[in-house]
Amino acid sequence: MDKLEIRPLTARSVVLSTLLGVHPPRLPARVLVRVGDLFGIAEGTVRVALSRMVAAGDLVQSGGTYALTERLLERQARQDESRLAPAVPWDGDWEIAVITAERRPASDRADLRRAMSALRLAELREGTWLRPANLTRVRPDTVVRQCTFLTGRPEGDPAALAAALWDLDGWAAAARGLHAALTGAAAMTERFTLAAAVLRHLVKDPLLPPDLLPGDWPGTDLRDRYEHFEAEFARFLSDHVLL
Repeated sequence: MDKLEIRPLTARSVVLSTLLGVHPPRLPARVLVRVGDLFGIAEGTVRVALSRMVAAGDLVQSGGTYALTERLLERQARQDESRLAPAVPWDGDWEIAVITAERRPASDRADLRRAMSALRLAELREGTWLRPANLTRVRPDTVVRQCTFLTGRPEGDPAALAAALWDLDGWAAAARGLHAALTGAAAMTERFTLAAAVLRHLVKDPLLPPDLLPGDWPGTDLRDRYEHFEAEFARFLSDHVLL
């Protein structure tokens, strides 16, 4: 299980995983308390976690209902994107980002690295990031300010380049392990924990065009397995929590 990056769920992670998994991401405190109870987390512990998350800017509270803040809404959007196959047909072009800003403070460099990862760009060398041009997404200001974007095509084998930029075999092996674990889990609490790990793993999927992926790529199967769990969890909430 350690190799699959399964994290023990705390009150905070139960609240976040629950809200990140519902649309819209807003639930009454009583519902979040009941979900926490499924994991043996006391009501007081959940309510303390909710207060701390509001203070930290993770949640906003209104009338006994808690919702994700803008920062975490962006995280939910990335998770939602990771669950869908790329919708843009790939014509062989790659998007290339070259860092052209000078005298960047450390905070700008750190922000840019996080933003590039969120955009699913990979670093070819320091200052140069790229990926196949098969995704549409808005580039945040920190990227626009620091980078110049170009379009091009590698002279060599694009599949070999993709394999050098991303650990595709490692991602696929972990995806198969998560799929097997989620399929075989019996208790809802165990499936909930595994589903959170599945979402974290899907966010790391580079979402490459099929032509650049190894054979028997498990991305679609893992997404389908998660969709099945999400529908199952929604029914579970309706039957046992949303009373």
